[in-house]
Amino acid sequence: MSRTTQQLDPRGPRFTAGVTLVLFAAVLTAPSTTATVLVAIQTVFFTIGAGLGVQYTPTAYVFRSLIRPRLAAPSHLEDPQPPRFAQAVGLLFSLTALVSLVAGATLVGQIAAGFALAAAFLNSVFGYCLGCELYLLIKRLSARSTNHPATTHDSTNPQANKEEVTA
Repeated sequence: MSRTTQQLDPRGPRFTAGVTLVLFAAVLTAPSTTATVLVAIQTVFFTIGAGLGVQYTPTAYVFRSLIRPRLAAPSHLEDPQPPRFAQAVGLLFSLTALVSLVAGATLVGQIAAGFALAAAFLNSVFGYCLGCELYLLIKRLSARSTNHPATTHDSTNPQANKEEVTA
């Protein structure tokens, strides 16, 4: 089975969000050097999640190995693409935080970390994935724009492709 079609236990990304929440909470309370190291670790996790898929992150391994065997089977499985996109969004925030902290722009780094913490909180506590919702919104909008009559082309009916000009 390919990496893009493998379905996910939705509790795995939620667990991963919980770990992200703890890491970013520590970032906001830790001394500068420690905060930078923690953001760097989370950036690596997000890079793996965005590049390979959330199911290949170290936190997903912990979930699969230690937690999931102790749980009942999930009630449903989910498409891995929305969480993967969410990892890419998280990567943008963690890179912003990391670069800012390294450059000495602590406030900017803390703000970026705060946004990532808020998203991780929503996902881990309420199961509401902001990045996943953004992914679905983009998919809906792109589907709507490709189905718009002005952008469709019917090669079987030349009359259908002529635009009506009104004066």
